[in-house]
Amino acid sequence: MSIQLSSAVRQNLLSLQNTADLMSKTQNRLATGLKVNSALDNPGSFFTASSLNNRAGDLTNLLDDMGQSVQTLKAADEGIQSITKLVEAAKGKANQALQSSSTADRRKFAGEYNELLSQIEDLAKDAGYSGKNLLAGTGNDLSVVFNEDGTSNLSVSAVDYTDTSGALGLSDLTVGTNGTLSITESALEGGDEAGDTLDVQVGGSTVATIDYGTGTTTEDVVTALNAIDGVTASTDGTTVSITSENGDITIDDSNTTADLATQTGSGYAQGSFDTDSSINDSLTSLNTALNTLRSQASTFGTNLTVVENRQNFTTRLINTLEEGAGKLTLADTNEEGANLLALQTRQQLSSTSLSFASQADQNVLRLF
Repeated sequence: MSIQLSSAVRQNLLSLQNTADLMSKTQNRLATGLKVNSALDNPGSFFTASSLNNRAGDLTNLLDDMGQSVQTLKAADEGIQSITKLVEAAKGKANQALQSSSTADRRKFAGEYNELLSQIEDLAKDAGYSGKNLLAGTGNDLSVVFNEDGTSNLSVSAVDYTDTSGALGLSDLTVGTNGTLSITESALEGGDEAGDTLDVQVGGSTVATIDYGTGTTTEDVVTALNAIDGVTASTDGTTVSITSENGDITIDDSNTTADLATQTGSGYAQGSFDTDSSINDSLTSLNTALNTLRSQASTFGTNLTVVENRQNFTTRLINTLEEGAGKLTLADTNEEGANLLALQTRQQLSSTSLSFASQADQNVLRLF
C-alpha cells in the first residue's frame, strides 16, 4: 500500500528536493567553474562555445607553425646579412688589388677573394632552420598558412646562394701563375760573344735587349734580367732560372757566330686581378651582387613583417574566441557562492518547516 503524506508535509518535501537539486547544480558549477557543462544545461550556449573553442584550437596549431616560419625567415635574414658582409670584404680585396701595382700582391688578393666566395657558399648552406633553408634554392620554398581552410597564406620563394656564380653572379677568379724558363749556363755562355744582342720577349713583345760585350758573364745577364719589370732571374752556378709575371718569356740572341737556340718558357696564366680592367669588371659584379642581396633582404624582411603581424593577430583572435566561449559557459563564482549560501539557508528553513508540518500531523496522537 502507498504511504499518504499530508499536503503540508508533501509541500515541504518538494521544496527540500528542489533546494537539494539547486544546491547540487550550484556545487557542480563551483567545482568545474562552468555554468554550462553539457548540452543539457544550455544547448545554444554549449554548442556555440564548442565551435568557438574548436576554432581557437585550430588557430593555436597554426600559430605554432607561424612561430616556426618566423624563425626560418630570421635565419635566412641573418644569413643574408652575413653574406653581405663577406661580399663587402671581397669588394675590399678588389679595391686593394686595384691600388697595387704588384702582380704578386694582386694574385694574393685574388686568392683571398676566392676564399671569401667559398665562405659565402658555406654560410648559405648553414643558414637553415629545422630542415628548411631559404638560401639553398630548390625544395626550400616556405608556405605559411594563416587560417583553418588554408585560403589565407603566404608563399616565400627560396633563393640559391650556395653557388656564388648563380644568383649572385660571382665566379671564382683565376689567381694566375708565372711563366718559367730554365737555361743552362753553358748554353747561355756558348752563344755569348761580343757584338751579340740578347732579345728578351714577354708575351710575344720585346721588353729588353741585352748587349754582349767582351767578358760578359752569366751573372751580368742575370742582373740585366732582374732589371726588367716583372722578371726575376737567379743562377745556381749551373742553371739560370727565370720567372715572368706578365707572360711566357722567350730569349734569343742575334747570332754573330755561335747561336743560342731560341729559349721559350711556359706555364704562364693571366690572373683575373692582373689588369685594372678585369678588376673593374669584378667590382661591377660585386656591386650588382650587393644590390641583389639588399633587395632579397628587403623581400625577406617584408615577409617576416607579414608573418609576425599575422602571428600577433592570430594570438589576439584566439584570446577573443576563448573569451567569447567563456562568456557563454563560465560561471560567476561569486554569484554561485552567494547562491549556495542562500540555498543552504533555504534548506535549513525547509527542514524546520517540514518538522513543524510533521508535528501538526502528530497532534492526532494526543486524542488517545
